[in-house]
Amino acid sequence: MKRRRLLFSAGAGVLGVTVLSACSTEAETPAAPGPPATSASAEKPGWQRVNLNFVSAYLLVRGSEVAVVDLGTAGSEGAIEQGLKATGSGWDQVRHVILTHKHPDHAGGLGGVQPHVKATWYAGQADVAGIQSATALTPVKDGDEVFGLRIIGTPGHTAGHVSVFDPGTGVLVAGDALRTTDGLAGSDPQYTADQAQAAASVKKLAGLDVKQILPGHGDPLTAGAADALRKLAASVQ
Repeated sequence: MKRRRLLFSAGAGVLGVTVLSACSTEAETPAAPGPPATSASAEKPGWQRVNLNFVSAYLLVRGSEVAVVDLGTAGSEGAIEQGLKATGSGWDQVRHVILTHKHPDHAGGLGGVQPHVKATWYAGQADVAGIQSATALTPVKDGDEVFGLRIIGTPGHTAGHVSVFDPGTGVLVAGDALRTTDGLAGSDPQYTADQAQAAASVKKLAGLDVKQILPGHGDPLTAGAADALRKLAASVQ
């Protein structure tokens, strides 16, 4: 599978927008995202990663609409805007924003993004009350559908943690239910509310027809994802 990587200056660090192939169709202190790039070339539709240094946001471009999964920390709006521009999109095309959970490294960017976007905002039922939002959040649960994406209830990291599965491409956006910072692993135990639930969520995800895993922390797993996930599921208790 071909991957293209667009690198832009991002203040204290480097913002990377990884364009995944179209056939797929609060531990650390991040460097502050910088201002948007002045220009970017349009890219093919599909899933794109916005690398916010230690955490990622993901964009799904389909036709004239965009869905965003997770928003990084406070101040990430410039980097996300830059990522949108790299796909040939903009804020006005964002119609759906899904937060995998309430932690500030995933939902902290909400306040900076909301003024730019007319969208429906989603979060897991049990996490909605823990997210500060100027706009009402639509609670979602296991089995719900947003923009053709299946919401998978994956509690453990938080009570309301959800993952997002794209059944048409096999792409799994896992939030913090999975990580790849040192090989494929489940939720980091030191930030996990219920380890038994987190292990059960890994086993649940392993039952999906997964082709790629897009984690909140670490690089996307774009080859051998299903086998790696099944092995992980067999190892957790």
